[in-house]
Amino acid sequence: MTSSETGTPAPSVPFHGRSAVVTGSTSGIGAAIAELLAGRGAHVIVSGRDARRGERTVGRIREAGGRAEFVPADLSGDSESVRAFAARATAAAGGRVDILVNNAGIYPATTTPDLPDAALDAMLALNIRAPHVLVGRMAPAMAERGGGVIVNIGSWMASVGSPYAAAYTATKAADEQMTRAWAAEFGPRGVRVNAVAPGVTRTPGNEAARQVIERMAAGTPAGTPVAPEDIAHAVAFLASGEARMIHGTTLHVDGGITTTRLS
Repeated sequence: MTSSETGTPAPSVPFHGRSAVVTGSTSGIGAAIAELLAGRGAHVIVSGRDARRGERTVGRIREAGGRAEFVPADLSGDSESVRAFAARATAAAGGRVDILVNNAGIYPATTTPDLPDAALDAMLALNIRAPHVLVGRMAPAMAERGGGVIVNIGSWMASVGSPYAAAYTATKAADEQMTRAWAAEFGPRGVRVNAVAPGVTRTPGNEAARQVIERMAAGTPAGTPVAPEDIAHAVAFLASGEARMIHGTTLHVDGGITTTRLS
């Protein structure tokens, strides 16, 4: 990897000896995060509902020389089931978690009247309650050891108003506010908490909407959709010592969609 501006090798960010739990990491953004952290030395716990996709992600990591385990999880369940996952993931990581990436989430793209009650309940559980429970379970142990990193995955849509997905955007705004609150709560004890807000991102899960995504991204300074790897690099930076003075921040990796207008 080289810097496009200087042509010089970009610095690696070693995570050797550290463990990372990445929720929702069987594909898309989560898989890219897991693979990059593992590629930089972390022992990564891959999680999600689809065991076959999870094992494929683990297989790619191991084939590249990294360390990874798959721990199945449906984080839309009740709080006790999320705590049970936290215990299993911590055990798989060797008894300690140094990096927690709260990536799992769902996005029902509907108008307010069309959002089914069950979908709203599942979204609130997965997008808000699950990260809250995981941080409540894992951050105290990080604080006791004097260090750790939590990165929450938000969304560019938390910063704008749109005529659809009101509840989803509210959950992502909640994630950003919890990021700030957790930075204040756990930062003084050595746990850094930040967030990454992806822009319009092309993933295997939204391939059917490729043309819509490309049209949305065409009006940004970047002119192209965000890639999962772009988000992974931002997470790796925030998890690294290079970001040691960054607390409670949301890093927008969105091609400029939330801050600019070209016409």
